[in-house]
Amino acid sequence: MRVVAPDVGGGFGSKLNVYAEEALALALARRLDRPVKWVEERSENHLATTHGRGQVQYIELAATAEGKILGMKVKLVADMGAYLQLLTPGIAIFGSFTYPGLYNFDAYSFECVGVFTNLTPTDAYRGAGRSEAAYAHERAMDALARELEMDPAELRLRNLIPPFTGPTANPAGVMYDSGDYEACMRKALELADYEGLRAEQRRRRESGSVRQLGIGIGNFTESGGLSPSKVAAGVRLQSGGWEAATVRMLASGKVEVVTGTSPHGQGHETAWAQIAADSLGVSPDDVEVLHGDTAVAPLGRDTYGSRSLAVGGVAVHLACGKVVEKAKKIAAHMLEAAEGDIEFAGGRFSVAGSPERGVTIQEVATAASLAADLPEGMEPGLHESHVFDPPNFTWPYGTHICVVEVDTETGKVTIPKYVAVDDCGPVVHPAIVEGQLHGGITQGIAQALYEKAIYDESGNLLTGTLVDYLIPGAPDVPSFILDRTEVPSSTNPMGWKGIGESGTIGSSPAVINAVIDALSHLGVRHIDMPATPMRVWQAIQEARGREAGERTSGHSAQS
Repeated sequence: MRVVAPDVGGGFGSKLNVYAEEALALALARRLDRPVKWVEERSENHLATTHGRGQVQYIELAATAEGKILGMKVKLVADMGAYLQLLTPGIAIFGSFTYPGLYNFDAYSFECVGVFTNLTPTDAYRGAGRSEAAYAHERAMDALARELEMDPAELRLRNLIPPFTGPTANPAGVMYDSGDYEACMRKALELADYEGLRAEQRRRRESGSVRQLGIGIGNFTESGGLSPSKVAAGVRLQSGGWEAATVRMLASGKVEVVTGTSPHGQGHETAWAQIAADSLGVSPDDVEVLHGDTAVAPLGRDTYGSRSLAVGGVAVHLACGKVVEKAKKIAAHMLEAAEGDIEFAGGRFSVAGSPERGVTIQEVATAASLAADLPEGMEPGLHESHVFDPPNFTWPYGTHICVVEVDTETGKVTIPKYVAVDDCGPVVHPAIVEGQLHGGITQGIAQALYEKAIYDESGNLLTGTLVDYLIPGAPDVPSFILDRTEVPSSTNPMGWKGIGESGTIGSSPAVINAVIDALSHLGVRHIDMPATPMRVWQAIQEARGREAGERTSGHSAQS
């Protein structure tokens, strides 16, 4: 079987799966001995592609009166749908590692019950498991802050894990790779002008403004770089977590990079060419990246779980290192020098102490291809492969702060400001990082305010088109204020962590926390996603009704 997927327009989990219709098309083609094409309409896709985030969460926190968290208890009911897809039962388990978030405490309990329903199966959706975990612990942190009458930012700062640069256990027992959570959070608070926002919030509350201001915080970390093969086996994924790359320098001096990762909008061609160019000392314009065809790249584990750079990109870098090592031997032979005296910089090999004596790596590639004068016993050609199996996950993290205005008469929520400070380790291509965050944050906002798969009592999907299933348009999304810290990962030699899912993971809790924060003085404590105008308006009316009932009850008691 040959799979060709050259230009895939977005994925976010659903395209990771193999669907029954694909297998049927293959079976029919063999039965009929002619090409068979399966065409899926948009409404069919809405109904049959995997759905996500189907959980009911019960979260308990134990804490002191001063706000020090002592323990967390998590119990989930996970909707698996009518049958299992690729990762359905494992999504909640991925999240079990990260329910403690960035916080330091001693006791942790996790329990999950998977439930079969008559709905479409759930599976991976951008930030799978980790997004649900971040939503839970950040909603719980705000609830604890209200209970203690403490500022939610101060509560978080009191409980952050201290800075660390090597493997450090979190309360769930997994090893985080590196982090300085306080520096990241304080930078976000400063960029947002947190104290100024709180002052404006007080002013609006005192004046009884119709448009109330809310500030929501979304701290998170995620298990990126999915996944070490031993961990994959431990959760019964039946798939290794390694990634493969081959780097070939041609006689022309051009470079071919073959990668097993299959991009769908992450810019692998650009970043992988940059990695190879930096490692080999050539121009990125001289690098061609080949992918998306099992006849060209037969080895690879694909693209998901913020793993492309932290696993696939590292494989490219290490394969380039092997090319340089072989080229050094050939260069030493060409320059009639000892290999130990050969230095490599900027794409050129030279003899230590005699920098004028040198050859470029392109000249070495030509000599390797011609093979007329190579070291004894060396194979012709300058091409190497590497398979990288990470020893641990990477752990990107960040602090997202969302500012909302809520119209208390209509329930409409708008977002005038959004700040995100992320740490994905050293950055290869800043524009790609920012693009991933723009898309990810927008998806998280959409989940918080717009998106929902709605069924009737008979199990029929009512949101089968983009007329019924709401997503935000450009006017609904603010310009994001983005910044970052860079603490290298201890998991791989480049310190890369991944960024593809971070925006989605941090944004949903930040948005919902902001909506509830805007209305907390009215007695609103909870709103389910999506926080549509109707749901927000109903929450306001119910809170006012409770307040009126309490006043009436108090008056009767006094009488």
